[in-house]
Amino acid sequence: MFLAGSILCSVAWNAQNLIGFRVVQGLGGGLMLPRFSTMIMQAASGRALGRTMSIVTLPFVVGPIAGPVIGGLLLNRLDWRWLFWVNVPFFVVGFVLARRMLDPDAPDARPRVDTAGWLLLSPSLIAILLGLTNSSQAGGFGRPDSLAPLLAGVLLLLIFTLHSVRRPTNALVSVRLLTHRPLASAAASMFLSGAALYGGMTLLPLYWQQVRGADALQAGLLVAPLGIGALLSRPMAGGLSDKIGARTVAFTGFGIVGLSTVPFALATTTTDKWFLMAVLVVRGFGLAAVSIPLQAAAFVGLRRDQIPHAGIITRIAQQVGGAFGVAVLAVILDTALRRHAGSADQRAHAFDQAFWWAVGFTGLSLVLSLLLPGRTSTEPAEQPETATSPATV
Repeated sequence: MFLAGSILCSVAWNAQNLIGFRVVQGLGGGLMLPRFSTMIMQAASGRALGRTMSIVTLPFVVGPIAGPVIGGLLLNRLDWRWLFWVNVPFFVVGFVLARRMLDPDAPDARPRVDTAGWLLLSPSLIAILLGLTNSSQAGGFGRPDSLAPLLAGVLLLLIFTLHSVRRPTNALVSVRLLTHRPLASAAASMFLSGAALYGGMTLLPLYWQQVRGADALQAGLLVAPLGIGALLSRPMAGGLSDKIGARTVAFTGFGIVGLSTVPFALATTTTDKWFLMAVLVVRGFGLAAVSIPLQAAAFVGLRRDQIPHAGIITRIAQQVGGAFGVAVLAVILDTALRRHAGSADQRAHAFDQAFWWAVGFTGLSLVLSLLLPGRTSTEPAEQPETATSPATV
């Protein structure tokens, strides 16, 4: 589905078609990513979760290095359609590997779908994301096309929560698992870390382009040190999470992220580029030190049949948190730019305000990280006598 969506996007003839074909891409990605984390965590069986996450999430760290650079090259040298054609060889290889190496599905599997839950949860998340996206435009959260979807989405989410609580088995997503402290604290931290990460990632290339005059390729190269720092800290973060616990590693990581964002909140049009690039290496180091223990801690002490639900909960928290962070920082930046329109120095001051908010998100995450479990590698709860619930397939 993702491959088909990529090809369709590359031949889109207007913006409406492109958006529709991106939905096809999203459907494919939504099917793949939660299933990958489920298979990996079930195979780990509660052991060496930190080291496991440091290995299997490596592609997500390579993205900040390769993505902006490749994207900048493509936009500078080729037509924008190549942004989608570049996906094709990767997914052809992935398709072949999946067919050859993954275990076949059970032929007698009969998953029971929670239709009512799906009709409540999916529209609620779409409405919330739509409202957050629209809020980044002029008018912010007071826009009718932002406020109405947000209210509708929150209402549907509350109804879904009541539906899930009253349905102890076969719920689309078991929200009862949020009573499990490691999962609840990890999900809350992921929400705020998503806001700090994606919000900051939105601000950084815009800062280089609008304040420092960089083009798309230059902005990609200037942001690439973020990924380099993440690569450096991954092996250490995974091992330390298993040895000394997610709480200590995540707390330290959030502290590094917050401190390394401050120079951008103080940056001007003349701040040395090499200094800021060095700061990005440190920020990337902290981001990896945060993401690995959070992802590992969410699965501590869970049974095999609970892992799919935990994977969905954490992914929702991270996605909604990312959208929330981007929306809030975009509104703050837009408002500040309107007040300080004009010279590059005035634009730099507007970006400083937005970066201070990113520091604030990180500070809240720092406090929440104290609720994380002390260790990420513990034996899971006793396995149930029955097989995995069909609803988790």
